[in-house]
Amino acid sequence: MTIDAGHFAELLLADDEPQAFEIVNATGASQLVLVCDHASNRVPRCLDNLGLTPEQLGEHIAWDPGAADVARLLSLKLDAPLVLSSYSRLVIDCNRPLQSPQSIPEQSAGVLVSGNQNITAADRACRVKNVFVPYHHAINQLLAARQNTPTVFLSLHSFSPSLEGQQRPWHIGISSWRDHTLATLLINALKKYDDILVGENEPYAIDPEFDYAIPVHGEGRGLPSAMIEIRQDGIRTAAGVAVWAERIAKAYRETERVGFIG
Repeated sequence: MTIDAGHFAELLLADDEPQAFEIVNATGASQLVLVCDHASNRVPRCLDNLGLTPEQLGEHIAWDPGAADVARLLSLKLDAPLVLSSYSRLVIDCNRPLQSPQSIPEQSAGVLVSGNQNITAADRACRVKNVFVPYHHAINQLLAARQNTPTVFLSLHSFSPSLEGQQRPWHIGISSWRDHTLATLLINALKKYDDILVGENEPYAIDPEFDYAIPVHGEGRGLPSAMIEIRQDGIRTAAGVAVWAERIAKAYRETERVGFIG
C-alpha cells in the first residue's frame, strides 16, 4: 500500500494524542522566554515506540530527563512563557537542523533505533510536518508577539553524568554562540555557589550545524540568549528540581538587575 506524504502526515498523530508542543504561561510578564526542546519521551502511537523498550525510552537517548520539570518551575517562579516539545527527540530532534544526521537518528549512544532505519522521504516529511514545524512555529509566534518587548531567550536541557565511561564534572553548564553576554552573567552568578562546578560552553558548545534553538530563535532574532544544561543526577527528585530551579531563577534575577537589555 502506498500512502502519499500529505495523507500520511495526517495519520502520524491520532486525535487523542497531544499536539507537537505545549505552551505554559503564554502571557507571562517576564522578559524571559523559556523553551525545552527535549521535554518528552513520548512517541506517536503509530510508530510503535520506534522498536524500543520502555526502559530505553526512559533513558537520555529519548529525551532530557528532569529538564521539563525545571523549566515548568522556572516559568512559575519568574512568570515566564515556556514552550515545551511533546515528542521524543528520536521521533525528530527539535534542536537539530533538518539537514543534520542527528535529526532523525538511526542509533543513539550505541542503541539501534529500528523505527528510524531506512525511513522514506515521505516518512521524514511526515515527522517534520507534524512535530518539528508546529513546535518551532509556536516559538516563532510567541516571539513575534513580543517584538516590541525586550526579550531574553533561554533553552533548558539536561545531560548525563557520564559519557563513554568518563565522568562529567560540571553540575550545570551554560553555553552561548556568538553573543556571550547573557551566558557570562549567568555563569558569574552561579559561580557564587561554592558547592558546584559551572561549565562554560560545557558539556556542549553551540554549533549552528548541530543546534537550532539558539542560532535561529535566540541570536537569530538578535535576542540575548543562552542554553542551560543541568546534570541529570541533580534533578532526579522533586527536591533536586526545586534546588536547581531556585538557583537558576536567582542567577537570572541578577542579570535583570544589571539591566543589560531594555
